[in-house]
Amino acid sequence: MAAKKNALGRGLSALIADEEPREQNSFSGHDEIELNLIESNPFQPRTRFEEESLQELASSVKELGIIQPIVVRHKENGGYQLIAGERRLRAAEMTGMKSIPAFIRTADDQSLLEMALVENIQREDLNAIEIAISYQRLMNECTLTQEILSERVGKKRSTIANYIRLLKLPAEIQLGIKNRQISMGHARSIVNIDDPDAQVELYNKIINQDLSVRKVEEIVRNHGTKKPEDKKSSSKAVSDPGEYGSLRDHLAGFFGTDVEFKRSRKGKGKIVIPFNSNDELERIVGLLDKMNT
Repeated sequence: MAAKKNALGRGLSALIADEEPREQNSFSGHDEIELNLIESNPFQPRTRFEEESLQELASSVKELGIIQPIVVRHKENGGYQLIAGERRLRAAEMTGMKSIPAFIRTADDQSLLEMALVENIQREDLNAIEIAISYQRLMNECTLTQEILSERVGKKRSTIANYIRLLKLPAEIQLGIKNRQISMGHARSIVNIDDPDAQVELYNKIINQDLSVRKVEEIVRNHGTKKPEDKKSSSKAVSDPGEYGSLRDHLAGFFGTDVEFKRSRKGKGKIVIPFNSNDELERIVGLLDKMNT
């Protein structure tokens, strides 16, 4: 059993099985279940399944069978609902298999969502936007803090924050990330620019000129985001993302939200920590309180 747990990945393994299974979250065994009795996971976060990749998996399944069982739960009206392993299920269907090995688990809707998200996050072929959306859904719908989430998926909190920041990019750039037209490194640099129009302009320049990540980082460091009204007076606050990029990323990771630096030509400035709701404000205040203890 231990070998099968490890195959599921660190985060998913922690969710699916404990050394001492609890009554409400225990396996009832490894069974062969007919494919026509299994319903897809309604909380499946993956929106795209590459046909070529599925064909390769189907060929492997036809040759070697299903090495790692899928995970399902009982439905109230009979049959089963998939928790984890949709690619294996689809590949099995493509080979004409009638049944598939599966672990049967008791799980509520929130656990079902959490396990589906964690399983997908740990896949190497998931694009950065899908990962970011999964992180955001885990935080919002499963009421997880970034600290707990980082432990659950085995990632640094700053890494999670960097992914979530990508969701603030214009839709055009997010689509480019999903289609792998630009890399995560490119996107992390673009997000350090405050102006959406300038972000899109740089995005198009990356594609048209095939710019490297290093070159984009240089452009961002030299980019000025001074607003038109600020040109009248050098004493007004301006953004300086290049100079404070590393520090801002660190604070953004800590607070789980974008952090803005504003400073004047005379050296004075301020750090802005925005929030979108009372709950988010309370979370930020809680983090500040912890710093004083």
